[in-house]
Amino acid sequence: MTTTSLDDFYKEIATLVPDGVSKEIGHFNVFNIADLFAATSRKHTGMPYNRRAYYKISLICGRNRAEYADKVVDIEQHALLFGTPKVPYHWLPQDDNQTGHFCVFTEEFLVHSKSGVVLDDLPIFRPGGYPIFQLSQDEADDIGFIFKKITKEIASDYAFKYDLLRNYVLELIHYGQKLQPATAMYPSHTAAARISSLFIELLERQFPIESPRQKLSLRTANEYAHRLSVHVNHLNKVLKEHTGKTTTDLIGSRIVQEAKILLKQTDWTVSEIAYCLGFEEVAHFSNFFRKQTTFSPIAFRA
Repeated sequence: MTTTSLDDFYKEIATLVPDGVSKEIGHFNVFNIADLFAATSRKHTGMPYNRRAYYKISLICGRNRAEYADKVVDIEQHALLFGTPKVPYHWLPQDDNQTGHFCVFTEEFLVHSKSGVVLDDLPIFRPGGYPIFQLSQDEADDIGFIFKKITKEIASDYAFKYDLLRNYVLELIHYGQKLQPATAMYPSHTAAARISSLFIELLERQFPIESPRQKLSLRTANEYAHRLSVHVNHLNKVLKEHTGKTTTDLIGSRIVQEAKILLKQTDWTVSEIAYCLGFEEVAHFSNFFRKQTTFSPIAFRA
């Protein structure tokens, strides 16, 4: 997997970026998907599967397949996708009739917002989320109207247009969050819920694995419990009540999710992947992966 910076992104689509585009705009921009496909080879290849160094909100119209981490969703007509630098994703068009819009921005772009928003604290960008939403025609029209306002405003000479653009981005974020289940939006604030939330955050903080030299620092239930300053039995009880799974199950599930990504999207050896995921022996990793998926790592990669 590669990491695409904003500079790299603009080089790829140089024909769509006006001359003299300022650095400030480099922190935020909006694009028409039909124009992008017409100007690049992505009509046939889709968006590259990599880890972007910026946030992205996309209104995708057309038949597509979206992949987020190891999850796959088939889009029949309209979808809203929220991309974060933490998780690799891509979408692959299933036909040539692709329309919609997307905007790209860095976290710094919203720092100037009076709302004081921290992107990774928002439910839509929270680790472990699933920010791909199938849309009705009315919902797609609503979001399309917001993108039209963004497109019009970014081309204006209004002195405070970036303040207005930040508000439009927040409007898109809140629209997406309203599409989430209520349980994701309004979690309980009990001590047990906080422990569960902190565990998930600590687990996700170890990912993504971006280099064969990177290795998980926490691997077992005891290590997580020690870091959270709770007894391992208490942590296990809390997670079982809130997720229906044990601590070990949750750790194993997240590790196998990353293993699938690395096997499919990198050319690293199985030995390198095993090392990164905390396995001292390749055989231990192979047995773990087979138990979780019924496939050997090599068979899954093939």
